[in-house]
Amino acid sequence: MIVKSLSLLIAATLLTGCVVAIGDKDYEDNGSADSEWRSTQQANLKQINQFQPGMAFNNVVSRMGNPDFTEFLMKDGQQVQVLFYRTHHKRSDGKTTKDECTPLVFIDGQLHSWGDKAYQQL
Repeated sequence: MIVKSLSLLIAATLLTGCVVAIGDKDYEDNGSADSEWRSTQQANLKQINQFQPGMAFNNVVSRMGNPDFTEFLMKDGQQVQVLFYRTHHKRSDGKTTKDECTPLVFIDGQLHSWGDKAYQQL
């Protein structure tokens, strides 16, 4: 009886240790990924808040890097390009979607406007 009880106690202790070790590793990995998108969002917002209408397309891209999404269209004979940069978190699904981004609207290579209202007016 004592041997059985001791064996169960040892087994329970060993299994509990395994679960904690696995849990710690997963937590660290998620924390690193979480920190990365938060840093990206903060950096993107900081840059966008310094922009002025009329900035050149190449100047904006050199500051911001590659966008998360792009769109291009012709409207009233003008080239309209929209770049989307992640700026706010909505879902923890591991994917960036347009609704988590701020759109930057360029007309004929110049920054015209940015934000959801600017994008909706297209």
